Amino acid sequence: MSDGLECGIWDKKGVCLVPIVQLEALPLYHRKTIPSDYLDVMGHMNIRWYMALYDRAGWKFFSAHGLDQEYYREQQAGVFAFKHFIQYFAEVRVGQKVALRTRLLGRSEKRFHFIHFMINETTGQLASTLEGLVVHVDLKIRRAAPITPYIVEKLNATLEADQQLDWEPPLCGVIKT
Repeated sequence: MSDGLECGIWDKKGVCLVPIVQLEALPLYHRKTIPSDYLDVMGHMNIRWYMALYDRAGWKFFSAHGLDQEYYREQQAGVFAFKHFIQYFAEVRVGQKVALRTRLLGRSEKRFHFIHFMINETTGQLASTLEGLVVHVDLKIRRAAPITPYIVEKLNATLEADQQLDWEPPLCGVIKT
């Protein structure tokens, strides 16, 4: 820990890089108290439920940027998952409450790159991250297509704000926008 603050992201030498309070400042896209049916034989949340929680946060993140059911139907366009990378940092157990917060990392004409942070609010620890790359698609031909201009505007506003953050997220290093 650094200066008595709870740490969210540590370096390899045990130095706090990002206090948990900075992760908690990111937009909240989902919160859940973990039920007993999420557990596996190890007594912690099974990996399939991490993905379910990330999926729920992802849809809310997309919707907040205009990529919702109405958009998919009217524009006949949407997004497909292209790449994911999950890291696990601390166990999540029954009865603990997790919050999923998201940071936009970059975008191109047809893709955007983001990272979800799963914060265990019960323990004050970063439990996991999911780094993702999605591709915008034309659903009629099911191929990559340029992101609609008004969606680009929303993504750009979020990206501009997120690029002002003074800390680096724990990225896998292989996902490129």
